[in-house]
Amino acid sequence: MTSFDSTPQLNVWRMLLALAVVFVMLATTGWTAVRNHRGATTPYAASLSAWERGHIGGHRLPDPDDMTPARMARFFASLDARQRARLAARYPLAVGNMNGAPVRLRYRANRIALGQAREVELTRMHDDRLSPTGQREAGRRMQRYEDLMSGERHILAFDPMGSGRVAEVFGDLDSAERVSVVVPGVDTNLLTFERSDRKQYSAPVGMAKSLLDAERAASPQTRTAVIAWADYTAPSGLGMDAATGIRAHEGAVRLDALVRALPGRSGVALYCHSYGSVVCGVAAHTLPARVSDIAVAGSPGMRVEKAAQLHTSARVWAVRDSDDWIEDVPHLEFGGLGHGADPMSTEFGARVMSARGAKGHTGYFVPGTDSLRNFAEIGIGAYRAVRCARENDVCRKGLSGTAEAGRA
Repeated sequence: MTSFDSTPQLNVWRMLLALAVVFVMLATTGWTAVRNHRGATTPYAASLSAWERGHIGGHRLPDPDDMTPARMARFFASLDARQRARLAARYPLAVGNMNGAPVRLRYRANRIALGQAREVELTRMHDDRLSPTGQREAGRRMQRYEDLMSGERHILAFDPMGSGRVAEVFGDLDSAERVSVVVPGVDTNLLTFERSDRKQYSAPVGMAKSLLDAERAASPQTRTAVIAWADYTAPSGLGMDAATGIRAHEGAVRLDALVRALPGRSGVALYCHSYGSVVCGVAAHTLPARVSDIAVAGSPGMRVEKAAQLHTSARVWAVRDSDDWIEDVPHLEFGGLGHGADPMSTEFGARVMSARGAKGHTGYFVPGTDSLRNFAEIGIGAYRAVRCARENDVCRKGLSGTAEAGRA
């Protein structure tokens, strides 16, 4: 799921408790909470290491660390279809997560990687060395991998390590005129990436599908694509990770890399929910100019006091339901704790939209809500159709009715 799932009062007290614990740590031991996984052996690292030792056509494969997405794209363009397929089969996790690789090749590579991960979990399900809980967890992960492999799903990124990371594309990314990216928040992982019950719109897949349907309904002639982007390690529950920007800084690097590797010159809009808005706030100043809009929903803050401090040319939008408990969380930042000013405040300077019809912290992508309708209008560039939160058109001030062209 993509939200804190408890009562408003409990959430506030837990946040305050987390802040108090961190203050004690700062006073007694200093700030040492940054985790360092460098050197750890992971399936992705193993695939990347094998790639770095590999050859194609008698030549060594290029070092991904030394290649921009554009240069990597040129490398893959220099290969024939058979060579590209061979690389995907040999190094599926490396190719499946390689910025600059053709998106359809990444889809193919990640399907192979998912199949391999499924076999691992199938073995673990019957491993007597695991506890019954561990075997059930393996079964849940295996089922998730099977779901992600079903039909014609387009998995743009996949990493089974830890709680897992994944990104999925809805629509044709190669031909899209406009691309929307859904950036979810706390408790997002492989197992919560998709839900099939009444809470489907609180999970990244449900959010992305709902947004794409709304964009197509609003403008059938506009070629759009939506990415459900859970390709960062989100905080798990309320705690120090959620109260600080550590995970957001890690996610911001990955988000920036994603946007820079998108094919074509389409305009890009980001939809950042809950802690995802912290990620977008941290990333804002590095994002390329093709990012035309950043919309935050149920935001605890963007780690700045004013929208101007994001140092982005993108329009900044904000929306929050009146019943969203996040409003009661202190909007402050001190010593790295908290996420700064409330994006809904007049002083912040965001364009504040209507959330009519949304319910609570997870209802922003539910069909029929003003929030989803507004997201769709932003996604297709119909800014004059956005409904503002107040009885005036201040959120649309200075905007034309059509989108600007994607900028390089």
